[in-house]
Amino acid sequence: MAVQTKSNIDIMRLPVKSEEHTFGDWELKFKQSHILHSKCYQSDVCGPSDPCFFCLYNRELQLPHMPDMVFPQNSLVLRHKTGCGIQFNALEALKRVCNGKQNLKVACADEWLESRQDMGPLEQVNPFDWTFTTDYSGTILGDMKVEATELKLDLNKLRQKEKILFYHDLTLYEDELHDNGTAVCSVKIRVMPNSFFILLRFFLRVDNVKIRINDTRIYHEFDLNYLLREYSSREANVGDLKVPHSVLVDPNEVTQFLPIVKIVNEKLIFPSPGNDDSGKSGS
Repeated sequence: MAVQTKSNIDIMRLPVKSEEHTFGDWELKFKQSHILHSKCYQSDVCGPSDPCFFCLYNRELQLPHMPDMVFPQNSLVLRHKTGCGIQFNALEALKRVCNGKQNLKVACADEWLESRQDMGPLEQVNPFDWTFTTDYSGTILGDMKVEATELKLDLNKLRQKEKILFYHDLTLYEDELHDNGTAVCSVKIRVMPNSFFILLRFFLRVDNVKIRINDTRIYHEFDLNYLLREYSSREANVGDLKVPHSVLVDPNEVTQFLPIVKIVNEKLIFPSPGNDDSGKSGS
């Protein structure tokens, strides 16, 4: 069954870009493809055991509606020779969106509605986190131990000029909040000769109301038996930010002006040799 876009393109025929690379003890895979279709495209055979992406997302998430653009096949997977690793995908990120259990969204929605009074009637805000805020920090693969640490990412080391062996940037999902801002979840990776660095970022801008950035930074030096993972959440009301509009719309620029709400530093430690359990996962 063909699923047509507004340009009459059968999205099931659009290419899926994928690559695999090996860097030392690591295997890296990424996949990039089209957005989530708007209906089940195989209703005659779609079932619980083999659902299409549309049915899978609706079943697993049960959100009133999806972001404008979800990329169900976009994924980044890193697997170590021990069998452990970490991956990033839209489904797991959206599972962390609050469905009717968060008070912050109500206050924010009220401010948003008040700030848009001059726009005329607005549809009622659905009873869920319509900003699609996620604190997703990646999905752990295999028997990797997660523990709190006082070790911090060495930002000076990350700023050093090194040869880039591989770089890629993937969007997991995006929403324009009915033309009143933006919410974007993306992941990017760069691999250097002796290390790799990953930035998973959720960026939210509700026009005239709030800016929020949830960042997960993961850094690994190839001669160490662990990854360093730093999760940080920053946010501020737009009225409290005395910066130009050009800064507000650029997450790389505005992040320095946002107060830290939460920060968590962790070590993701590889299993000892002979203790491989690659079927175990978590987030």
